[in-house]
Amino acid sequence: MFPSGLGAANLLGFTTQNSTKAEVATCATSLPRKLIGQDTVVHTRRPKAWAGLWRTDAALLDLLRGGGNASDLSPEETVRGILRLLSKGGRFGRLAKVGTSEPPRVRALLGALGERLNRDPAELRRLRDSLNVTSRFDFGMLAGLPNAKAWQARRR
Repeated sequence: MFPSGLGAANLLGFTTQNSTKAEVATCATSLPRKLIGQDTVVHTRRPKAWAGLWRTDAALLDLLRGGGNASDLSPEETVRGILRLLSKGGRFGRLAKVGTSEPPRVRALLGALGERLNRDPAELRRLRDSLNVTSRFDFGMLAGLPNAKAWQARRR
């Protein structure tokens, strides 16, 4: 079970807010309500690859799934914070491996962020090659990335 939504953004330092309802993500198809409580919002069926992730890695993927929109920081501060987190302890490499099981928008965001971090071109090529060349993606708060258009971000 991993934090999701505001809980994920709070764990990573992008907000100080806490939701009145807990929000979690899981690879399972369901979770017992007695274990998590009646008011908990559960996002099920995350990719099986999440099972091996650290809690902060999964929280960062969840933040990317939402285009960074759970952040209370400015778009520029949000990008800087995400880049800082991705550059620590092999995190980008772990997330790039899991990224192939993520929705296309997350793969595009990971690619754009990885490119900003000057990551291995082979890693970035795997992400780029997994995208449909005619698709465009909503990067949310991260649309201001200088290379967003090159990674198929939709115009705002």
